Amino acid sequence: MSNPSGPDDTVAAPIPESSAAKEGTTPERLFTAESAFDAGETEIIGAVQEPATEIMSASEAPAGTANASAVTESFAQASGALPQQIPGRTPSGKSKRRRTSWGWVIALILVIAALAAVAVLATVLLTKNDAPAASQEDLVRTTIENFDTSILKGDLATLRSITCGETADNYIKYDATQWKDIHAKIAAARQYPVIASIDQVVVHDTHAEANVTTYMAFDPSTRSTRSLDLEFRDDKWKICQAPS
Repeated sequence: MSNPSGPDDTVAAPIPESSAAKEGTTPERLFTAESAFDAGETEIIGAVQEPATEIMSASEAPAGTANASAVTESFAQASGALPQQIPGRTPSGKSKRRRTSWGWVIALILVIAALAAVAVLATVLLTKNDAPAASQEDLVRTTIENFDTSILKGDLATLRSITCGETADNYIKYDATQWKDIHAKIAAARQYPVIASIDQVVVHDTHAEANVTTYMAFDPSTRSTRSLDLEFRDDKWKICQAPS
């Protein structure tokens, strides 16, 4: 018997009723492919652009992912490769290190100060006995200045202690009362010499000579150059010949 639909059309044969239909459910209809689909060229369908994969956090992960994390953690605990937390440095450690550093600085300063003190002491001890040659000249000048001041004040004790020879005899022969009266008369008349300047001092061992400029107290405008002879006696310089 011919098919009125034409020779190229094929009608699918009905599928026998399955057990699912007997149970009251809708049966699945199956058809055979038409022969027309076998003809022609194959059409290439391009890939569909899918959206980027969304990264979910641990809280948003599905239950399966959470279970996988739990398994990974259990494995890490079993292998002993758990991450370790290293405690940070406490302020007390920094303070201790800072105190230690300052301790070294203070100790170094004390050592430097001690070395400086030793150096100064050594310098003083080495130069203590190295008196310059000019120091004896200074002592001679000091004796001459004390002599001039004692005459002005009438200091008999000092005049006796810093003179020698004939000059000392002029002061030893008077007692304190006599000298007081004599000095009062000389001072009133201004009849005593005044040393205006010490011009030159020459020291030869225990002997010294000094050139001075003098004038009489009553006539300061008239000045003259005189010579003083000194000797080193009783650990001091003494005037043995004074200007007249």
